[in-house]
Amino acid sequence: MAALELKRWNLPIGAGHPLVVIAGLNVLEDLELARDAARHLKAVCGELGLPYVFKASFDKANRSSIHSYRGPGLESGLEVLRQIKAEFDVPICTDLHEIDQAEPVAAVADLVQIPAFLCRQTDLVVATAQATKAAGGLLHVKKGQFLAPWDCRNILDKIKEAVEVDMTILCERGVSFGYNNLVVDMLGIAEMQALGAPVTIDATHAVQLPGANPKSNGASTGGRRAGVPIIAKAAVAAGADGVFLEFHHDPDRALCDGPSCLPLTDAAPLLRTLKALRDAVQA
Repeated sequence: MAALELKRWNLPIGAGHPLVVIAGLNVLEDLELARDAARHLKAVCGELGLPYVFKASFDKANRSSIHSYRGPGLESGLEVLRQIKAEFDVPICTDLHEIDQAEPVAAVADLVQIPAFLCRQTDLVVATAQATKAAGGLLHVKKGQFLAPWDCRNILDKIKEAVEVDMTILCERGVSFGYNNLVVDMLGIAEMQALGAPVTIDATHAVQLPGANPKSNGASTGGRRAGVPIIAKAAVAAGADGVFLEFHHDPDRALCDGPSCLPLTDAAPLLRTLKALRDAVQA
């Protein structure tokens, strides 16, 4: 099973290495909220000895409704992420949606994320891989809700052919199961690792109920917040190399995906448990 490294940060991910924590906000709302999340999560991970990557989106381009909050956009959002990176000395993870975003995003983000819905968009994947390689980062590709774990071989092959290096972390986030529901097959983690890539679990989006938020009459996504720790713990026990988690100081007032994110106060106890599970799995 492969391991990769964010060399500029001396941050490895994969077999034999500590659990990597990719965590922060679903979407940037304002600078102070981003600062609060980065400060708190870096401190928690530092106390536990866990490698930390701050995550936030500058644009949520796949919202259910055209009226939903999307974020500050590329230019303003990347400036906030630059400030967080410099102020807290942390690597950055953010996602992109369009080919012309690849170079500016890769210039700021150390871990450039391909959203699940876009993981088979060849031009986007190739452009992002090339820009990320040139900038010295890694790719974090979410497995589409419509793919089997072994279908990710095509994603890895596509990227390897484009840039001629291994630079991809795969992310499990569930598969569509009937209407408005996702399930996570924990056996899929080992299946994807067998393809030669480290694998993370997106426990936040794995508990989504797409298009099923009763408060918006289906115009936004619902979620089962209480399921996030269950999915995260099960995945780490199954061998996941990293966890992807989204937090908010007041999840019920979050501007995007509030039903699926956790309060910041839950970070320390959950990550403490996940570290213990990782240590036990690797013992």
